Amino acid sequence: MSERTYERLNVFKTYKLYVGGKFPRSESGRVYEVSDAKGNWLANAPLSSRKDARDAVVAARKAFGGWAGATAYNRGQILYRVAEMLEGRREQFVREVADAEGLSKSKAAAQVDAAIDRWVWYAGWTDKIAQVVGGGNPVAGPYFNLSSPEPTGVVVVLAPQESSFLGLVSVLAPVIATGNTAIVIAGEKSPLPALSLGEVLATSDVPGGVVNILSGRTAEIAPPLAAHQDVNAIDLAGADEVLAKELEIAAADNLKRVLRPQSVDNAHWFTTPGTERMTAFLETKTVWHPTGSLGAGGSSY
Repeated sequence: MSERTYERLNVFKTYKLYVGGKFPRSESGRVYEVSDAKGNWLANAPLSSRKDARDAVVAARKAFGGWAGATAYNRGQILYRVAEMLEGRREQFVREVADAEGLSKSKAAAQVDAAIDRWVWYAGWTDKIAQVVGGGNPVAGPYFNLSSPEPTGVVVVLAPQESSFLGLVSVLAPVIATGNTAIVIAGEKSPLPALSLGEVLATSDVPGGVVNILSGRTAEIAPPLAAHQDVNAIDLAGADEVLAKELEIAAADNLKRVLRPQSVDNAHWFTTPGTERMTAFLETKTVWHPTGSLGAGGSSY
């Protein structure tokens, strides 16, 4: 008996936000059409509202204590796990990046491979950055004087508009590698790789709320986040000059740290990153401790 053949219906992917470790739709119920480089429809993406942005801040703040308090070694393990999961879904991301940026499969694969390698690179830095920017300070007195880096807190990241995946990873990974929690505003034109990254993070041991991903109109979502009193820093990588100035003014109200956008092309993201994006969102804690009496017999310790 021959098997009956029939034509299957296409199962279209439903893209959702990633907030607090869950996948909600926008509370507004809005979506917008995402097209490929040739103008062909790809999917509907959630159009985030100000309420979604506030929910993301609440989730990021709730997760901050546990993430900042985790050992650097543990954070490195988790970031490496993200790279492992991305490697397993490599073909999906190659396809999404190719569609989003109008690239050939080989060029999109190079972007995805570089993004996976970038996660591994930052995973290796989690327990080393303190050795680079911290240390003992010589002081004139019987004291130990030690400086150590501490995460800034909740960081808003405007993902680059023209590099939907490699650029996104390059600005997100250093933020969470150093113990901060993040709210990512995905690139407006090509948010799908960022939204798919949320699915990877949810299965990579990253605690819920450490990374929150919003999609929609950057100019609509970013201003309330820049002005939010419980946001500690903002990376303006995906803002144009006019929006960046507006956000800087809003961020000044509670003295947020601001990393201004730089004029870069896609080739820039392939270069080996330095430590600048990690140190941009670190504070320095300095501790003084008496050494006890020092004399001819040496320290009392």
